[in-house]
Amino acid sequence: MIPDLKNKVVLITGASTGIGAAAAKAFAENGAKVMVHYNASKAKAEAVVAAIEAAGGEAALVHGDVIERAVPARVVAETMRRFGRIDVLINNAGGMLGRKWLGEIDDAQYDRVMDLNVRSVIAFMQAAVPPMKEQGSGNIINVSSIAARHGGGGGSVLYASAKGFISTFTKGMAKELIGSNIRVNAVSPGTIATPFHERYSTAEQLEAGRKTIPQGRLGEAEECAGAFLFLASDALSGYVVGQVLEVNGGQYMP
Repeated sequence: MIPDLKNKVVLITGASTGIGAAAAKAFAENGAKVMVHYNASKAKAEAVVAAIEAAGGEAALVHGDVIERAVPARVVAETMRRFGRIDVLINNAGGMLGRKWLGEIDDAQYDRVMDLNVRSVIAFMQAAVPPMKEQGSGNIINVSSIAARHGGGGGSVLYASAKGFISTFTKGMAKELIGSNIRVNAVSPGTIATPFHERYSTAEQLEAGRKTIPQGRLGEAEECAGAFLFLASDALSGYVVGQVLEVNGGQYMP
């Protein structure tokens, strides 16, 4: 149990499956109140909330496609109405939206990837920062990717570039917001066995990736949760600002 997370309000985007779901459960286990955001996977999001409540925790659901411009502000507003404050924002929603080679990238694909992985993060931060400033504190954790470090696998350059933006944006926002007692950091997962790779990677691609991991295996979503807990806790990481925490089994060592 991390004592200073008790009763903190945590909004996690894309929390119905994978890393987001694992983080939601981990925060609830530490006494936080969790707003579970989802888009397409309603039943799975409901299962996350049910699991949290069955274990004695508190959670609520909020729906919305973050590509739509008005959704981030609405999701933050609903979090405020439900819980009265927002202490931690985790910008986890994102995706590759298909592997496309250079000649296959059109304006529509570019806009969808950037709106999902970049514009939504900016919009969520724009919505969450004012109430954080008003309450005198806050914590924002963005989700980057190992792809931001090495350019991604075949056909994923747009996604990798978007995550590179997130890593840089995290550092710039950390400088801008720390004066308001809002810490901004990021978690950068490596190759994690989640629905993300079920959609976008073949078994052969995953096996090739596994061979590059010194730990000799893919990561599990639950193995990323501790990084979020660490960065969200002022007691554990109060002097950690503008960092991108790599969680990848040694696959990339900056």
